[in-house]
Amino acid sequence: MKQFPFYKQPDQMDCGPTCLRMIAKYYGKNFGLQKIRDLSGINREGVSLLGISDAAEKIGIRTSGARIDIKKLQACELPVIVHWDQNHFVILYKIDKGNFFLADPAKDLIIYSKSEFLKNWLSTNKNGHNEGIVLTLSPTPEFYSQEGDRANGLDFGYLLKYLYRYKQLIMQLFAGLAVGSLLQLILPFLTQSIVDIGINTRNLNFIYIILIAQTMLFIGRMSVDFIRSWILLHISTRINISILTDFLIKLMNLPISFFDTKMTGDIMQRMNDQKRIESFLTGSTLSVVFSMFNLVIFAVVLAYYNINIFIIFAVSTVLYSLWVVAFLKKRRMLDFKRFDISSKNQSAIVQLISGMQEIKLNNCEQQKRWEWERIQAGLFRFNVKSLALGQYQQAGTFFINEGKNILITFLVAKSVIDGQLTLGAMMAVQYIIGQLNSPIEQMLGFVQQLQDAKISLERLNEIREMDDEEPLDKTFVKELPSDKSISLQNISFTYPGAGNEPVLSQINLHIPQGKTTAIVGMSGSGKTTILKLLLRFYEPQKGDIKVGNGYLDQISFRYWRGLCGVVMQDGFIFSDSIAKNIAVGDEYPDMAKLKDAIRAANISDFIESLPLGLNTKIGAEGNGISQGQRQRILIARAVYKNPEYIFFDEATNALDSNNEKVIMENLEKFFKGKTVVVVAHRLSTVKNADNIVVLDKGVIIEQGTHAELTQARGEYYQLVKNQLELGN
Repeated sequence: MKQFPFYKQPDQMDCGPTCLRMIAKYYGKNFGLQKIRDLSGINREGVSLLGISDAAEKIGIRTSGARIDIKKLQACELPVIVHWDQNHFVILYKIDKGNFFLADPAKDLIIYSKSEFLKNWLSTNKNGHNEGIVLTLSPTPEFYSQEGDRANGLDFGYLLKYLYRYKQLIMQLFAGLAVGSLLQLILPFLTQSIVDIGINTRNLNFIYIILIAQTMLFIGRMSVDFIRSWILLHISTRINISILTDFLIKLMNLPISFFDTKMTGDIMQRMNDQKRIESFLTGSTLSVVFSMFNLVIFAVVLAYYNINIFIIFAVSTVLYSLWVVAFLKKRRMLDFKRFDISSKNQSAIVQLISGMQEIKLNNCEQQKRWEWERIQAGLFRFNVKSLALGQYQQAGTFFINEGKNILITFLVAKSVIDGQLTLGAMMAVQYIIGQLNSPIEQMLGFVQQLQDAKISLERLNEIREMDDEEPLDKTFVKELPSDKSISLQNISFTYPGAGNEPVLSQINLHIPQGKTTAIVGMSGSGKTTILKLLLRFYEPQKGDIKVGNGYLDQISFRYWRGLCGVVMQDGFIFSDSIAKNIAVGDEYPDMAKLKDAIRAANISDFIESLPLGLNTKIGAEGNGISQGQRQRILIARAVYKNPEYIFFDEATNALDSNNEKVIMENLEKFFKGKTVVVVAHRLSTVKNADNIVVLDKGVIIEQGTHAELTQARGEYYQLVKNQLELGN
């Protein structure tokens, strides 16, 4: 049987798509992980078995999911995907002599005994029987007719372009290191001269001259090293900023939907990966070039002194290298584990700090601390494994290295006694061995850092290879038609995740230019989803959204959002001044526009009461503000932008009735001539709308003016009858 293909899951939620990727590879087709993620409807909770099944069917693999016992499992055609520990997916690809062969995307290819397999696979069903969940897969002719994806190798050329930008500085670095290496090369001959000529002939003046020469060489070498360090600092800092900036640019070019399926910790850990790549490029790569240079020169000099000692050194170096390389696979596995645990740890810390208010209000300090401590326990176990691996490797390298040094010392001493070498030559050989040990250690350190850089690059490539929101090869319109009305035609939408119910079904809605359209309905009826589709957070799965006679998906994302003023329920306040929070798009706020926005949002009294006024810092690292003040700042932000389209999602639900009345009166004037879509529950917010649309479970059930809908006494009437105007 051929070796089963193995892929490591890059993120903690990727076990399902990675399993399907391995299955497809086993049957001879290469599919990118991102494609399988998209097909399986991955979300923040990962993928369900139904999601894996849906994705498999779409690439031409027939599936069947079942809860079965071990006898039925042994009769299944392998490989199959099994549910593992109630929270993970692995592949069972072979059963032989009571052993179960698994491909675990979080670990590796692993062999379990029958008892170990059953312990992790079986669960108790509702009838009390012990059975496990399995997904059988068999390729159809359609699978073999598909093209598959081109296998993407690691693009180190993409990284080298960062070095190429600083080629002049690197050339200076090369020149400095070459001078340093040549200065070092002179030292063993000077050492030999002191012993063989100066001491043997008792010529103190000669020794003075040699010592002065050595001192000058040391000063020269130190100066070269200092200059090299400064150049390296400039290069490494600039490269680190360049890589991180490019990564942030890429992140900001990705669709908003990407951030719905990625954990904060995962993204932050990927940003930490930049440092490893920068360190590899500027530290390891450049140093190893000169280590090789030193290695070749000093190896030639050693062979010149004694060929036998050179052979012993070469053999021990090969053994040393093989011993280090033997641990690389285990190091790789531990690195993925480190990424996973560090990602969870980062997310947990962010959650603890940002959620402290809720934690204290709900008296769950202990539970949340225990959750964090469990992560720390996992981190400790990882550190134990990492330390043990390091010590095993260190012990082997120590014995090989020191054994070599002792053997060479013995042979050199014996050669001096036998008259084959002079005492000065012996000291020169010992110096050369010391100089050769350092490049060997650097070379092997380079191998390990290369592995780390490859792992980091794999994770970054995942992000780099994703399609931008606006791909360069696609042309987008940056001009609206004369008719700026919006129409939704047969729109249906379901959030990612297999088995999810449609949020919107066959929505047909006309939003006329220059008019106010209000959308009302019970919570979960799809109101906010319509706004998100209009703002292009997501693309509808069925149907079209048109602006005039053109299609919304043909308009540039940046251009479209530049025309839209938005207040969402979860709008974000930055840790910055009030002025910068209102004028988020401007480096230098326009004071006239700022005052108009503050007046419209009725927030001037609050701002004037602050000692620093508009320059008061708010947000996570500034002054605390109430929910109502927060909403008024968000409204001011939308007004400051002065857009053609305005989208409000429960923009006034945290305001008191007096503030809301004043703001709505101010906004009535601001709305004139603008296309407005308001999602709200409050009657006071929607009653003056030109058209009120009533949603229920993703379907439009009523629409009309306030007067028409209350007279009809339908669902709208039921929604608002307990509010003030209809209370009696």
